[in-house]
This record gives sequence, C-alpha cells and structure tokens, in this order.
Amino acid sequence: MLKTKIVDCLKQVIKESVPIEIFVPETEKFGHYSTNVALRLAKLQGKNSMEIAETIASGVKHQASGIFEKIEVAAPGFINFWLSEKALQGELKEILTKKNNYGAGLKKKEKISLDYLDANPTGPIHLGHARSGFLGDTLANILEFFGYKVSREFYVNNAKNSAQIQSLGRTALRRGDEYKHAKLLQLIENPAVRKKLGVFKDEKEAGFYIAGLIQKENEKFLKEKAKIKFDLFFEEEKIYSSRLVEKTRERLEAAGATYKKDGAVWLKAKEYGDSEDRVLIRGNGEPTYLLPDIGYHWDRLVKRKYSRAINIWGADHFGYGPRLKAAFAALGVNASKIFIIITQIARLIKEGKEIKMSKRTGEFITLEELIEEVGLDATRFFFLMNSPDTHMDFDLDLAKEQSLKNPVYYAQYAFVRAQSILTKANPKSKILNSKQAQSTKSKILNLLNTKEDINLMRTLIRFPEIIEEAAENYNPQALIRYALDLAKEFHNFYEKERIIGEKKELMLVRLELIKAARIIFKNLFELLGISLPQRM
Repeated sequence: MLKTKIVDCLKQVIKESVPIEIFVPETEKFGHYSTNVALRLAKLQGKNSMEIAETIASGVKHQASGIFEKIEVAAPGFINFWLSEKALQGELKEILTKKNNYGAGLKKKEKISLDYLDANPTGPIHLGHARSGFLGDTLANILEFFGYKVSREFYVNNAKNSAQIQSLGRTALRRGDEYKHAKLLQLIENPAVRKKLGVFKDEKEAGFYIAGLIQKENEKFLKEKAKIKFDLFFEEEKIYSSRLVEKTRERLEAAGATYKKDGAVWLKAKEYGDSEDRVLIRGNGEPTYLLPDIGYHWDRLVKRKYSRAINIWGADHFGYGPRLKAAFAALGVNASKIFIIITQIARLIKEGKEIKMSKRTGEFITLEELIEEVGLDATRFFFLMNSPDTHMDFDLDLAKEQSLKNPVYYAQYAFVRAQSILTKANPKSKILNSKQAQSTKSKILNLLNTKEDINLMRTLIRFPEIIEEAAENYNPQALIRYALDLAKEFHNFYEKERIIGEKKELMLVRLELIKAARIIFKNLFELLGISLPQRM
C-alpha cells in the first residue's frame, strides 16, 4: 500500500530508529498524507524541527520520484505529501488485479483466541449482548482477513454451583421468580421438559438442565438469524468436572500467590499490579468467578497455546482485567497476552424515549425481536458504529428508515449504484471485452484526472491501511467510518461525472474505476457482515 511506501521512503532518508506515524489530514490542503516524524527527531536531537523537516522532505523527493505530486513542509515541522496521479492509477490496477485479496494480510504464525458475547444461559440473547456479539464477530473477520488464525469462542456460564444457575433452577421448579421470561415459561410448560424437571429435586441440577436447553436455542439463533459465528462453546461446568478449578488453585498456591483470611482464600493480586487483593474461594468454600476464569485462560494460553487471548466483556466487568492479569503474572505466564475490550451500555431509543429493560425481571428486548423490527443489516451496522468504550443510543426509528439518512442504507446504496452502472453497461458487450478495449484500458488510466476521479481513487486505495488499523487496534469501527467515507465519495462521483455516454476511452476507464469500487465495497461489506443488495 502507498502508506507503507511513504514509511519506507522516510526510513531510507532518516536512517535512525524513531517511530514514524503517517496519518490522513482532515483537509486536502494539508496533503493526502502527513507525518510528524521531524517533531519527534527534533526532541531527540535538540535541533530545529523545521530544518529537520526540510532536510527529510528533500531526501524523500530524491528517493521517491513518481509517487508524489508534491511534498511540502508546514509549521511547526509537519511534512505533507500529495500522491501523484500515476501512483493512484498504479494502485487502482492492484485492486483490479487482486480483487478479493486486495488488502488481505500475509499469513501469520500467531494464533488468537477471541472470546465474545458470553450471554448467560438464563434466557434469550437480548439487546445488552448484541454489542459484544457483533463486535467480536466482525473483529474475527478482520483478524482472519489480515492473516491471523482465530478461534471464535463463547464462554458458557453454566456452573452448577453458581447463584444464577441455582436461581434459574428455583424458577424452573416453580420455587422462585428470577429470570421468569416468556422463553422460560414456554420451556417449562413443554410436557417433555416438565417430565424431566419432575425428576430433579436439586435446584442446581434443574438449573443446569434448563440452561442447557436455553443455550442450544441461543446457539441456533446466533448461527441462523444473527449470523454471529463461533468455533467453540466452552462450558464453565467442564472447568469444574475436569478439576481445572482445583488445579488452578493448586498452581497459584504453589507459586506462593495465595493466603487465607477470614475463612477465605485470597489472591495476592496487589503484588502483581492490581489495586487490591482478590477473593478466590469464599468462606463457604465456593469459588468466586475469578478462579474458573483463570482456568479458562490457562486452557487458552498454556494448554491450547494461543498467542493472545482477547476478551470482549460488558461494562459490569470493568476493572476485572487487572486481577486476571495479576493471576497470570503470579503463575509466570506473560500477562500481556491477555487483552480486554469493555463494551459500554447500549440504550434502545424509540420516538426520542428510552425503552427500559431488566433481564432479572424478564422485561427486555431480545436481539431476535430487534432484528425482526429493523433487519439484520441495520442492527449490525448500528451496533458497530460506536466505539465500544462509549455509551450508545440505538435509534430504532432511524434504523428502520429507508432513506439516505440511514447510514447503512446510505452505504449500501452506493454499492447498488455501482452495480447498476456496470449492469447497464452490459459487461458482455463487444465494446467492453474486445482485445482492443482491454489493451486500451491499460493505457488510458491517465484519463482519470478530475477531482472526483482522484478523490474516489484516493479513498479506494486506503482500504489496506484501514484493515491494518482495524486489525492491530482491535477497532472494527474504522471499517464503518471508511464505509461511510467511501459511500460519500462514490455518491459524489456518481452525481458529478458521466460514465455511460461519455467518449469511448473515458467510459471504459471510468467503468474500471467503478469495478474497483465494487470490489472494495464487496470486501468491506463481507468483513462487516453486511449484505450486498442488488437493488434498493
């Protein structure tokens, strides 16, 4: 990608170990790309940043003839680059040649275990789970496209000794009211289920049985309707039945990382970077959630030997990461292999008012209901629009609107327009597929020189760098922003430039530009999990 070529040019000129950041300025008057590397060097060397910037700019001009139209230095030491039309046109050829593989990363040795959604098996998947689910599924798509091997994992909180499973069992046995929702009531009225429940007197066993039924239904929904994929459903109960919890406790004790106080067993978490020590085993002998979680991460990082364990958790897990990392530091396992992404609360807004929900009372909007209401594309796109560390409002009315005000409609309509032009041009015609035409198209890319042509090309060729940003920073929102930027540039191009009906050579080359746009839209939407409509 051209961004990498700029970095390479800078390295050849600077010949000093310093971080080189390349960014896209907000307006074109500051270049297509810019760098602040001269400012970094000025701090290291104690020299004038403008003089350093001028020297670097001069060296890059000498090194990279043909890539840049111009290079300028701006106070207090930024170096701004404008790409040449030739460079843009060359990268356009790359898109048309590589097609589905354009932007894909080289195969990497690192394996990543990515855990997301983790809805408790006490009821249907609801609105609160959606953010983690769509974020995790999309991030997995991006990481795989970038070259990593990814295990998509769902941690099933179904331990028989957990309070929630026992509460579920009480309600199933008609002894309690928690988690009393329509799905549970429907399940326990099923004759076969009622017969099975009649065997159980223990709330733990009843809860575990019902949780298994709910989990199966949730897995089916995620696969068939939400299109959220998983490779592994890792059951918490198996951590207990395989003695992994006991082994984990023994490992921590052997490492000298535990102590007893007030009848409980504590982790010396503060010694390993946490803000305070944490309880592993309560006074009544029951483990806290921390101990099986350590066991699950041991299975991922040590037993299955994944290079990284990425977790996407809800806001109620804020601050949980340091205690988990402290445990692994105590066990002598590199804690930097554990990554935590926290998703903040999402509110559902209808007619300007929030729809209140409570999963414990059974009053909530299921994800299935939301998808039926606004469609999967809008549901997925809206949840991906906001950074996970910010609260978000899901505007139900906007998501249902069939107009360019709706961001997913706006993005998809750009693809539909591209597809429509290519269909009208009749790709099977002699004009487009003759040997003469193919030869002509490779020679006349220089006809793509209007402002709209160049802006669309500039946006298209940024796709690989957007993929890199999203993969390395675990940031699928970068693809959403890019989808809207690309749609904006394509709509502008469509409205201002003629294609069909132009002179033959210009028509041919603009059709190639549209083909490139279709390739990028297809790659982009497949990563986001958004459909490619043929008409709207």
